[in-house]
Amino acid sequence: MMADTKSESVVLPLVARNVKTASAASSASTSDGADFIICDTGEEKHVDNHASSMFEDVKIPIFVKPHLSGNGITLDDASRWIKYGASGIVIELKDLDLFTDGLLNQLFSTLSASTKDTKVERGIPNKVRLEEMGNDSFRNERVAGFLKLEDKEKQLIETEKVVLLEAVNVIRKAAPQMEEISLLVDATSQIDEPFLLVIVGEFNSGKSTFINALLGKRYLKEGVVPTTNEITFLRYSESDSDEKQRCERQPDGQYICYIPAPILKEIIIVDTPGTNVILQRQQRLTEEFIPRADLLIFVISADRPLTESEVAFLRYTQQWRKKVVFVLNKSDIYQNDLELQEATSFISENVQKLLNADNVALYPISARSALESKLSATYESAKEYTNLLVSDSRWRVSSFYKLEKFLYSFLDGSTSMGMERVKLKLETPIGIAERLVSACETALRQDCEDANQDLNTVIGIVSSVKEYATQMEGDGISWRRKILSLVDTTKSRVVELTESSLQLSNLDLVATYVFKGEKSATMPTTSRVQNDILGPALLDANKLLIDYASWLHSSNDGQGRLYRESFEKRWPSLVYLNTQMTLERFDLLRKLDEQCLKVIENFSASSASKMFDQEIREVFLGTFGGLGAAGLSASLLTSVLPTTLEDLLALGLCSAGGLLAISNFPARRQAVVNKVNKAVDALARDLEEAMQKDLLDTITNMENFVNNISKPYQEAAQSRLDKLLKMQDELSAVQGRLRMLQIEIQNLHAS
Repeated sequence: MMADTKSESVVLPLVARNVKTASAASSASTSDGADFIICDTGEEKHVDNHASSMFEDVKIPIFVKPHLSGNGITLDDASRWIKYGASGIVIELKDLDLFTDGLLNQLFSTLSASTKDTKVERGIPNKVRLEEMGNDSFRNERVAGFLKLEDKEKQLIETEKVVLLEAVNVIRKAAPQMEEISLLVDATSQIDEPFLLVIVGEFNSGKSTFINALLGKRYLKEGVVPTTNEITFLRYSESDSDEKQRCERQPDGQYICYIPAPILKEIIIVDTPGTNVILQRQQRLTEEFIPRADLLIFVISADRPLTESEVAFLRYTQQWRKKVVFVLNKSDIYQNDLELQEATSFISENVQKLLNADNVALYPISARSALESKLSATYESAKEYTNLLVSDSRWRVSSFYKLEKFLYSFLDGSTSMGMERVKLKLETPIGIAERLVSACETALRQDCEDANQDLNTVIGIVSSVKEYATQMEGDGISWRRKILSLVDTTKSRVVELTESSLQLSNLDLVATYVFKGEKSATMPTTSRVQNDILGPALLDANKLLIDYASWLHSSNDGQGRLYRESFEKRWPSLVYLNTQMTLERFDLLRKLDEQCLKVIENFSASSASKMFDQEIREVFLGTFGGLGAAGLSASLLTSVLPTTLEDLLALGLCSAGGLLAISNFPARRQAVVNKVNKAVDALARDLEEAMQKDLLDTITNMENFVNNISKPYQEAAQSRLDKLLKMQDELSAVQGRLRMLQIEIQNLHAS
């Protein structure tokens, strides 16, 4: 029973006591039931006044809360608390910035070393103060339970790289010929590189002078003609020599110049050809580089603000939704503040309309004045440099110091502007990816429509066989009418011959059949049926049926070629693969038993004539065969005497049997006619059924042929459509991940 029970975890609260003196700490540990103590040292910073008694008497954990004034706490004091036995140091959230990784590493390194020797060494305090560790340290590294700003960036960067790599692969599959994919590849590879600050503007707007003013020296050539022919990257490089810069030409024609300018430690400045250069190749270079920019600085010359080429270029930049900071250079040409205000208002209002933006960042400056001021000034510290920014009239008037202040705050990750820089950096490749994915989706939608149309076209061609069948059946009726007309004509002639032959007035014919009987040779009637009626009719029917079979073959051949040409014209890429197969399947069209011709072949004119002769013979013998010579003579007289008196005389001479035979003769004659009609109608039915079967076989052959030759095309169209739909799903998934990533980036904030 005990083994089967499960104990429940019990969580008990810990009790802490805040104290300021050693005696209070001792009392709290013994009588107040505290689990640990937080000791506030107050204004007194040195350890010696508290440590000796407190840490010897108190046996529970003690956490020290040192006083952090504007001058900070010395590393020596902080480390001594740890050495004396403090379990930790308590600080408030507002003081987190004072504790960097560097300081904590030193503290715990001191603690590790002190465990070997617990004796407290009371030496000269270390004069290194927290604030002297450098503001840059605590701005770039945050600890105390929160992710460091760089850690957030790194996490997003790694996630973004994975998503962007997936986007690259999907885009390459969706649009293998898309050249812009190189933009995304480059932006992805540069995501963890320094911020890319791209300087654009017309030639002679002062771009090179502006960059030199930022760098503090004349590193770039300046002039009234275009001086930048290629994309030029300005990167930081330490240099102890007097060499201003070192440039290297890359295989893609771009230049990388290494310059010992401090601002380049945080960013890469990109100098571009003018937006209105004469050589279109140079303008194309600038336009193609825009998507890779993290931030655009658009340099406008005060003597020609917002030219036509500048407006066109701004419209182009908005395809990539780039953040643009505008610099109105040469603003010192204006005579007074009113002129300057009019110019800045003109630019701001028009740019707001162009970019559909609420606010426009515009800095009126004089890059040349700022550069000259920097070149003439000497300063040894950052403080002197800052003072120079404010005090020098040339900078102050030109607002160059405001621009530099903006840029430096933009590079500081602990500020809202610095966080904006982080977001822009991370959003640059995402913006490129979204645009390329959107372009792929647009192209894929069209491709899906084309593939679906191809599939419907194949299905339509296959379905059109029904129309062909309907047409063939209509034409087949005409052919059957022709053959039935021929049969009816033949039947009429045979019936006419029958009725004319079976007449009592045919004395010679009657005498021949009655007196000669079975020994008689071929009669004239038989010869007429075979040679004059059935023989020619069979020849005509055979010729007509041969033409009918030829029509079936030729119709299928012609229509089959039309179907084949329809497929080949629509999908020429599959022609070679299907040529042999199509030739083999063309034999299917010609496969026909030609049942109608077999019906004619199986009909014998000689046999039919003999049967007809036999029927005529039986009628005469059945009528006159049992009569004597007198009776036969009287019967014949009845049929030949012209007058009623003569008929009566003949009948008087006839026997009773002759009269009976004569009265049955019309019925016997009609029976022969009926037999002729029945035999001919049976032949007509056989011919019609055979012709219908041949027609249906022909149509079936066509259906099988079209189904067979359409199968590769239909499978290709369906396969293409399935791949495109799958590609659409992959693009949608990537786009969804890009949007989620963008939301995460937007949720970044300075801590």
